[in-house]
Amino acid sequence: MNVDLSGARWFKSSRSGGSKECVEVAFLDGGQVGVRDSKNPDGPKLVFTAGEWDAFTAGVNAGEFDRP
Repeated sequence: MNVDLSGARWFKSSRSGGSKECVEVAFLDGGQVGVRDSKNPDGPKLVFTAGEWDAFTAGVNAGEFDRP
């Protein structure tokens, strides 16, 4: 999938504490979601469909990815 991210508006979670060690997210056209590492904004980026992002965030909220 090749998505133009040149106009993406990236943001960090309000819970990030303002450090540079965060994941940034951009809501894109067509419901897609971009994700990048704030330490390397020019590096690789991931793009997820709306359904994939919804499933991921639901899993986070449900504790699916909590460490044992």
